[in-house]
Amino acid sequence: MSARSLRFFFLAAPLLLIPAPAQTPKTAPKSALSSAPAPAQWTAPKTPWGDPDLQGWFTNLSEDGTPLERPDQFAGRKLEDIQGAELAKIKEDIQKRTVTNFEGPLHAPEHWWQDDLNLVKGSQAWLIVDPPDGKIPALTPQAKERAAVRAAARRTSGRGPADSWTDLTLYDRCITRGLPGSMMPAIYGNSYQIVQSPGFVAIRYEMVHETRLIPVVPAGQNAPPHTASSVRSYMGDPRGHWEGDTLVVETSNFREESTYRGANASTLRLIERFRRVAKDRVKWAVTVDDPDTWTSPWTFSMPLTMDDSQPVLEYGCHEGNYGLRNILSAARAAEKQAAEGAAKK
Repeated sequence: MSARSLRFFFLAAPLLLIPAPAQTPKTAPKSALSSAPAPAQWTAPKTPWGDPDLQGWFTNLSEDGTPLERPDQFAGRKLEDIQGAELAKIKEDIQKRTVTNFEGPLHAPEHWWQDDLNLVKGSQAWLIVDPPDGKIPALTPQAKERAAVRAAARRTSGRGPADSWTDLTLYDRCITRGLPGSMMPAIYGNSYQIVQSPGFVAIRYEMVHETRLIPVVPAGQNAPPHTASSVRSYMGDPRGHWEGDTLVVETSNFREESTYRGANASTLRLIERFRRVAKDRVKWAVTVDDPDTWTSPWTFSMPLTMDDSQPVLEYGCHEGNYGLRNILSAARAAEKQAAEGAAKK
């Protein structure tokens, strides 16, 4: 796999413009007269053709380890309540656990991840912002039935967990992390590039070397219809439009094997919102809407921090990576050992 160094910086809150009085009173103290003028409020840039400019190289590594749902220890509290020293302590503990998980007799070289892993810069204690309790809504009866059918099929198939490469996940096989998985934080490979042109937005993902090409219509226009339901892909079929400074992208037409968290490929819609909130930050929010899987839609959100020093690198997933072959050969060795043991009895 590609080895890379992930570095990023933390955003300071933007300053607000405080209008100066039209005329300075004669009694004003000398310190007030000599104070520096208030800085101008930051304004989101525009592309040459007038769309909000989201372009750049981004990372969300600092949110690696942030739980999707609100931990039970914060029951009754809001996301914005967990700030300052309390949040820093939570992130410090997550970082320690993450580093510890990579230590042991078989692990990457010391400081392979540690030097650039700074989870203390994370800005959230959990990711789900709706519903207010920070929990994924309950599964529908039909979703529970689908999960039970899949589990029963695995138990009665007569196949082992690694009889073939097809028994392994699309991620294990370096095909895709799906959507929204491709932009979810991980220990490495968290670089993303957003590129715009009139009528299109492209998003490149370092892991696993995918690019989404999103048709985008100007504000006030309706997005073109999705392709026929028979045309499906791992990352779905996206359509974008502008709502003020926010890019809204609705994606459907997923393949069954790449749907998010076991959703129904025929009914799943993902609605993403990208909004530039500061010079070096884009807020990314995802609404998961599948009435056949969850009793109500739910939304999670996190920041994408700009870092021009870390472009998307090639993710040569299985060039020199023997993980898949080793998984299959280990399974065959285990089967051989079991057969030889049975023959001796």
